[in-house]
Amino acid sequence: MGESAGFGAIYKEYVAGMLAGVATVIVGHPFDTVKVKLQKHNTEANGMKYKNGLDCTARILKIEGVKGLYRGATSSFVGMAFESSLAFGIYSQTKHLLQGNIKSEKPQPLAIVPSAAFAGAVISFILCPSELVKCRMQVQGADSVTPSSTRYSSPIDCARETIKSEGLAGIFRGGGATLLRESLGNAVFFSTYEHVRYYMHLPLRDYTSNLSYFIDVGVGIVSGGVGGIACWSAVLPIDVAKTIIQTSPDKNHTRNPFQILQSIYRRSGIRGCYTGLGPTIVRAFPANAAAIVTWELAMKVLGIKRD
Repeated sequence: MGESAGFGAIYKEYVAGMLAGVATVIVGHPFDTVKVKLQKHNTEANGMKYKNGLDCTARILKIEGVKGLYRGATSSFVGMAFESSLAFGIYSQTKHLLQGNIKSEKPQPLAIVPSAAFAGAVISFILCPSELVKCRMQVQGADSVTPSSTRYSSPIDCARETIKSEGLAGIFRGGGATLLRESLGNAVFFSTYEHVRYYMHLPLRDYTSNLSYFIDVGVGIVSGGVGGIACWSAVLPIDVAKTIIQTSPDKNHTRNPFQILQSIYRRSGIRGCYTGLGPTIVRAFPANAAAIVTWELAMKVLGIKRD
Protein backbone atom coordinates (compact mmCIF):
# COMPACT_ATOMS: atom_id res chain seq x y z
CA MET A 1 0.00 0.00 0.00
CA GLY A 2 1.53 3.34 -0.97
CA GLU A 3 0.87 6.81 0.43
CA SER A 4 1.96 10.10 -1.09
CA ALA A 5 4.86 11.70 0.70
CA GLY A 6 5.03 14.94 2.62
CA PHE A 7 3.57 16.54 5.72
CA GLY A 8 0.28 17.22 3.97
CA ALA A 9 -0.30 13.52 3.34
CA ILE A 10 0.64 12.65 6.92
CA TYR A 11 -1.75 15.25 8.32
CA LYS A 12 -4.57 14.03 6.09
CA GLU A 13 -4.08 10.43 7.23
CA TYR A 14 -4.69 11.48 10.83
CA VAL A 15 -7.80 13.43 9.81
CA ALA A 16 -9.13 10.39 7.95
CA GLY A 17 -8.47 8.27 11.03
CA MET A 18 -10.37 10.72 13.24
CA LEU A 19 -13.42 10.53 10.95
CA ALA A 20 -13.22 6.73 11.11
CA GLY A 21 -13.35 6.92 14.90
CA VAL A 22 -16.47 9.08 14.86
CA ALA A 23 -18.17 6.60 12.52
CA THR A 24 -17.21 3.75 14.83
CA VAL A 25 -18.89 5.36 17.85
CA ILE A 26 -22.07 6.29 15.99
CA VAL A 27 -22.56 2.73 14.78
CA GLY A 28 -21.05 0.73 17.61
CA HIS A 29 -21.66 2.50 20.94
CA PRO A 30 -25.10 0.98 21.70
CA PHE A 31 -23.64 -2.52 21.31
CA ASP A 32 -20.70 -1.50 23.49
CA THR A 33 -23.02 -0.34 26.27
CA VAL A 34 -24.72 -3.74 26.33
CA LYS A 35 -21.34 -5.51 26.30
CA VAL A 36 -20.01 -3.48 29.24
CA LYS A 37 -23.15 -4.05 31.33
CA LEU A 38 -22.95 -7.79 30.72
CA GLN A 39 -19.25 -7.84 31.60
CA LYS A 40 -19.79 -5.87 34.78
CA HIS A 41 -22.91 -7.54 36.18
CA ASN A 42 -22.87 -11.08 34.78
CA THR A 43 -19.35 -11.81 36.02
CA GLU A 44 -20.08 -10.85 39.63
CA ALA A 45 -20.54 -13.65 42.15
CA ASN A 46 -23.75 -12.03 43.37
CA GLY A 47 -26.01 -9.30 42.08
CA MET A 48 -28.11 -8.53 39.02
CA LYS A 49 -27.83 -10.82 36.00
CA TYR A 50 -29.00 -10.46 32.43
CA LYS A 51 -30.23 -13.50 30.50
CA ASN A 52 -28.42 -12.37 27.37
CA GLY A 53 -27.64 -9.34 25.24
CA LEU A 54 -31.24 -8.96 24.07
CA ASP A 55 -32.52 -9.02 27.64
CA CYS A 56 -30.00 -6.35 28.60
CA THR A 57 -30.94 -4.20 25.61
CA ALA A 58 -34.65 -4.56 26.35
CA ARG A 59 -34.16 -3.47 29.98
CA ILE A 60 -32.15 -0.42 28.93
CA LEU A 61 -34.72 0.64 26.32
CA LYS A 62 -37.63 0.08 28.71
CA ILE A 63 -36.13 2.13 31.53
CA GLU A 64 -34.03 4.76 29.75
CA GLY A 65 -34.97 4.68 26.10
CA VAL A 66 -32.48 4.98 23.24
CA LYS A 67 -30.39 7.53 25.17
CA GLY A 68 -29.54 4.76 27.62
CA LEU A 69 -27.72 2.88 24.87
CA TYR A 70 -25.59 5.97 24.23
CA ARG A 71 -24.71 6.49 27.90
CA GLY A 72 -21.04 7.46 28.12
CA ALA A 73 -20.92 8.30 24.42
CA THR A 74 -19.48 11.78 24.99
CA SER A 75 -16.20 10.48 26.38
CA SER A 76 -16.27 7.73 23.78
CA PHE A 77 -16.53 10.25 20.93
CA VAL A 78 -13.57 12.20 22.28
CA GLY A 79 -11.52 9.12 23.04
CA MET A 80 -12.27 7.34 19.78
CA ALA A 81 -11.62 10.45 17.68
CA PHE A 82 -8.10 10.81 19.11
CA GLU A 83 -7.53 7.07 19.32
CA SER A 84 -8.62 6.33 15.78
CA SER A 85 -6.70 9.30 14.40
CA LEU A 86 -3.50 8.10 16.02
CA ALA A 87 -4.16 4.41 15.33
CA PHE A 88 -4.64 4.80 11.58
CA GLY A 89 -2.03 7.54 11.24
CA ILE A 90 0.72 5.81 13.21
CA TYR A 91 -0.06 2.46 11.60
CA SER A 92 0.13 3.88 8.06
CA GLN A 93 3.32 5.84 8.65
CA THR A 94 5.12 3.08 10.56
CA LYS A 95 4.17 0.44 8.00
CA HIS A 96 5.36 2.67 5.17
CA LEU A 97 8.68 3.16 7.02
CA LEU A 98 9.17 -0.58 7.69
CA GLN A 99 8.29 -1.57 4.13
CA GLY A 100 10.89 0.82 2.80
CA ASN A 101 11.40 0.33 -0.91
CA ILE A 102 9.46 -2.94 -1.13
CA LYS A 103 7.09 -2.49 -4.07
CA SER A 104 5.08 -5.71 -3.64
CA GLU A 105 1.34 -5.10 -3.42
CA LYS A 106 0.94 -8.25 -1.33
CA PRO A 107 0.59 -7.54 2.42
CA GLN A 108 3.87 -7.73 4.31
CA PRO A 109 3.25 -9.26 7.79
CA LEU A 110 6.71 -8.21 9.03
CA ALA A 111 5.64 -4.59 8.50
CA ILE A 112 1.94 -4.88 9.33
CA VAL A 113 2.12 -6.68 12.69
CA PRO A 114 4.73 -4.49 14.47
CA SER A 115 3.21 -1.31 13.01
CA ALA A 116 -0.27 -2.24 14.24
CA ALA A 117 0.99 -3.38 17.66
CA PHE A 118 3.00 -0.17 18.08
CA ALA A 119 0.00 1.96 17.14
CA GLY A 120 -2.11 0.03 19.65
CA ALA A 121 0.43 0.54 22.42
CA VAL A 122 0.53 4.30 21.81
CA ILE A 123 -3.24 4.82 21.69
CA SER A 124 -3.80 2.76 24.85
CA PHE A 125 -2.49 5.68 26.95
CA ILE A 126 -5.19 7.94 25.50
CA LEU A 127 -7.89 5.30 25.36
CA CYS A 128 -7.55 4.09 28.96
CA PRO A 129 -8.89 7.25 30.70
CA SER A 130 -11.72 7.75 28.20
CA GLU A 131 -12.75 4.09 28.46
CA LEU A 132 -12.65 4.17 32.24
CA VAL A 133 -15.08 7.11 32.22
CA LYS A 134 -17.21 5.49 29.51
CA CYS A 135 -17.45 2.17 31.35
CA ARG A 136 -18.30 3.78 34.68
CA MET A 137 -21.02 5.85 33.04
CA GLN A 138 -22.39 2.81 31.22
CA VAL A 139 -22.67 0.53 34.26
CA GLN A 140 -24.53 3.09 36.36
CA GLY A 141 -27.67 3.17 34.20
CA ALA A 142 -31.14 3.33 35.71
CA ASP A 143 -31.22 -0.48 35.85
CA SER A 144 -28.03 -0.52 37.91
CA VAL A 145 -27.77 -1.32 41.60
CA THR A 146 -25.29 1.56 42.03
CA PRO A 147 -26.50 3.84 44.87
CA SER A 148 -27.78 7.18 43.55
CA SER A 149 -25.45 9.01 45.93
CA THR A 150 -22.41 7.60 44.13
CA ARG A 151 -23.62 8.09 40.56
CA TYR A 152 -21.90 10.51 38.22
CA SER A 153 -23.85 13.31 36.59
CA SER A 154 -21.59 13.58 33.53
CA PRO A 155 -18.31 12.26 32.09
CA ILE A 156 -16.49 15.30 33.50
CA ASP A 157 -18.00 14.66 36.94
CA CYS A 158 -16.91 11.01 36.67
CA ALA A 159 -13.32 11.98 35.79
CA ARG A 160 -13.20 14.63 38.52
CA GLU A 161 -14.55 12.31 41.22
CA THR A 162 -12.24 9.49 40.15
CA ILE A 163 -9.17 11.73 40.43
CA LYS A 164 -10.45 13.15 43.72
CA SER A 165 -10.89 9.72 45.32
CA GLU A 166 -8.09 7.76 43.64
CA GLY A 167 -5.58 10.38 42.58
CA LEU A 168 -4.36 11.02 39.05
CA ALA A 169 -3.28 7.38 38.75
CA GLY A 170 -6.91 6.38 39.25
CA ILE A 171 -7.92 7.67 35.84
CA PHE A 172 -5.39 5.27 34.33
CA ARG A 173 -6.69 2.23 36.19
CA GLY A 174 -6.66 -0.73 33.80
CA GLY A 175 -3.83 0.73 31.74
CA GLY A 176 -1.94 -2.55 31.52
CA ALA A 177 -4.98 -4.47 30.31
CA THR A 178 -5.79 -1.71 27.83
CA LEU A 179 -2.25 -1.75 26.41
CA LEU A 180 -2.34 -5.54 26.05
CA ARG A 181 -5.77 -5.49 24.41
CA GLU A 182 -4.92 -2.70 21.96
CA SER A 183 -1.51 -4.06 20.93
CA LEU A 184 -2.79 -7.56 20.27
CA GLY A 185 -6.14 -6.38 18.91
CA ASN A 186 -4.67 -3.94 16.42
CA ALA A 187 -2.17 -6.53 15.18
CA VAL A 188 -5.00 -9.01 14.53
CA PHE A 189 -7.33 -6.39 13.05
CA PHE A 190 -4.93 -4.80 10.57
CA SER A 191 -3.41 -8.16 9.56
CA THR A 192 -6.87 -9.56 8.81
CA TYR A 193 -8.05 -6.37 7.10
CA GLU A 194 -4.99 -6.08 4.84
CA HIS A 195 -5.11 -9.71 3.72
CA VAL A 196 -8.88 -9.84 3.15
CA ARG A 197 -8.70 -6.55 1.23
CA TYR A 198 -5.84 -7.78 -0.94
CA TYR A 199 -7.41 -11.13 -1.83
CA MET A 200 -10.85 -9.59 -2.47
CA HIS A 201 -9.36 -7.02 -4.86
CA LEU A 202 -7.43 -9.62 -6.89
CA PRO A 203 -10.38 -10.96 -8.93
CA LEU A 204 -11.97 -7.49 -9.19
CA ARG A 205 -9.08 -5.59 -10.77
CA ASP A 206 -10.36 -5.91 -14.32
CA TYR A 207 -13.71 -4.27 -13.63
CA THR A 208 -14.35 -0.85 -15.18
CA SER A 209 -13.64 2.33 -13.26
CA ASN A 210 -17.38 3.04 -13.26
CA LEU A 211 -17.76 0.34 -10.65
CA SER A 212 -14.63 1.19 -8.64
CA TYR A 213 -16.51 3.20 -6.01
CA PHE A 214 -18.98 0.40 -5.28
CA ILE A 215 -16.20 -2.19 -5.32
CA ASP A 216 -14.12 -0.18 -2.82
CA VAL A 217 -17.10 0.26 -0.50
CA GLY A 218 -18.01 -3.42 -0.70
CA VAL A 219 -14.46 -4.57 -0.08
CA GLY A 220 -14.14 -2.06 2.77
CA ILE A 221 -17.31 -3.36 4.43
CA VAL A 222 -16.22 -7.00 4.26
CA SER A 223 -12.53 -6.51 5.11
CA GLY A 224 -13.28 -4.10 7.96
CA GLY A 225 -16.08 -6.26 9.34
CA VAL A 226 -14.12 -9.50 9.21
CA GLY A 227 -11.11 -7.73 10.74
CA GLY A 228 -13.28 -6.50 13.60
CA ILE A 229 -14.67 -9.96 14.31
CA ALA A 230 -11.18 -11.49 14.27
CA CYS A 231 -9.86 -8.78 16.57
CA TRP A 232 -12.56 -9.07 19.22
CA SER A 233 -12.58 -12.86 19.11
CA ALA A 234 -8.90 -12.68 20.08
CA VAL A 235 -9.03 -10.00 22.79
CA LEU A 236 -12.49 -10.21 24.40
CA PRO A 237 -11.27 -12.03 27.55
CA ILE A 238 -8.74 -9.24 28.13
CA ASP A 239 -11.51 -6.71 27.59
CA VAL A 240 -13.69 -8.48 30.18
CA ALA A 241 -10.88 -8.19 32.71
CA LYS A 242 -10.32 -4.53 31.81
CA THR A 243 -13.98 -3.70 32.38
CA ILE A 244 -13.93 -5.33 35.82
CA ILE A 245 -10.71 -3.53 36.76
CA GLN A 246 -12.04 -0.12 35.69
CA THR A 247 -15.51 -0.42 37.24
CA SER A 248 -14.69 -2.07 40.56
CA PRO A 249 -15.54 0.21 43.52
CA ASP A 250 -12.68 -1.39 45.48
CA LYS A 251 -9.56 0.75 45.08
CA ASN A 252 -7.39 -2.21 46.09
CA HIS A 253 -8.94 -4.58 43.55
CA THR A 254 -6.30 -6.49 41.61
CA ARG A 255 -5.16 -4.86 38.37
CA ASN A 256 -3.79 -8.13 36.98
CA PRO A 257 -6.07 -9.19 34.08
CA PHE A 258 -4.83 -12.78 34.19
CA GLN A 259 -5.73 -13.16 37.88
CA ILE A 260 -9.21 -11.84 37.13
CA LEU A 261 -9.67 -14.19 34.19
CA GLN A 262 -8.44 -17.11 36.30
CA SER A 263 -11.06 -16.27 38.92
CA ILE A 264 -13.82 -15.97 36.31
CA TYR A 265 -12.74 -19.24 34.69
CA ARG A 266 -12.93 -21.10 38.01
CA ARG A 267 -16.44 -19.72 38.59
CA SER A 268 -17.94 -19.74 35.09
CA GLY A 269 -15.54 -21.53 32.75
CA ILE A 270 -14.49 -20.26 29.33
CA ARG A 271 -17.99 -18.91 28.76
CA GLY A 272 -17.49 -16.45 31.60
CA CYS A 273 -14.25 -15.21 30.05
CA TYR A 274 -16.20 -14.43 26.88
CA THR A 275 -19.03 -12.59 28.63
CA GLY A 276 -20.56 -10.07 26.22
CA LEU A 277 -19.51 -12.06 23.14
CA GLY A 278 -22.92 -11.71 21.47
CA PRO A 279 -23.20 -7.90 21.37
CA THR A 280 -19.45 -7.62 20.79
CA ILE A 281 -19.52 -9.74 17.63
CA VAL A 282 -22.77 -8.13 16.46
CA ARG A 283 -21.11 -4.74 16.96
CA ALA A 284 -17.73 -5.71 15.54
CA PHE A 285 -18.80 -6.14 11.94
CA PRO A 286 -20.81 -2.92 11.34
CA ALA A 287 -18.66 -0.70 13.57
CA ASN A 288 -15.35 -1.73 12.01
CA ALA A 289 -16.85 -1.83 8.53
CA ALA A 290 -18.01 1.77 9.06
CA ALA A 291 -14.54 2.73 10.28
CA ILE A 292 -12.73 1.22 7.30
CA VAL A 293 -15.17 2.54 4.69
CA THR A 294 -15.01 6.03 6.25
CA TRP A 295 -11.21 5.90 6.45
CA GLU A 296 -10.72 4.72 2.89
CA LEU A 297 -13.24 7.17 1.43
CA ALA A 298 -11.74 10.03 3.46
CA MET A 299 -8.28 9.10 2.20
CA LYS A 300 -9.58 9.16 -1.36
CA VAL A 301 -11.37 12.50 -0.94
CA LEU A 302 -8.27 14.00 0.69
CA GLY A 303 -6.14 12.84 -2.23
CA ILE A 304 -4.05 10.15 -0.53
CA LYS A 305 -3.33 7.37 -2.98
CA ARG A 306 -3.53 3.72 -1.99
CA ASP A 307 -2.65 0.68 -4.09
